[in-house]
Amino acid sequence: MQVFQNVLTDRGSKYAVSGGPVTSPAAARDFIKTLCRTKKFTKATHNTYGVLLESGPLKNDDGESGAGLIILRMLERAELNNHIIVVTRWYGGTHLGGDRFRRVQDCVRHYLDHADQ
Repeated sequence: MQVFQNVLTDRGSKYAVSGGPVTSPAAARDFIKTLCRTKKFTKATHNTYGVLLESGPLKNDDGESGAGLIILRMLERAELNNHIIVVTRWYGGTHLGGDRFRRVQDCVRHYLDHADQ
């Protein structure tokens, strides 16, 4: 598991991105459970994720509508299978509107550029 904390801040909202290899829906759920054992991630407003598995794509928006699909599309472009990426957001009090999708993209791009895959 690789975790990049404090990747970016936008109008008070803070973002982190995490990821690692998974091979099944159960492994993806276990990854999220392991991540949320850290109190900071448990208290996050959103832990959105996407993963391309042999059994098909899996995503969870965790209340951040559309974020999981953005992660899946970026995984497809990168041809990264069996690897989960989780974008975590701590809401800062100001609605970001459509900019929240740009922030998700920025976080996934950061992960793809800096993680050992």
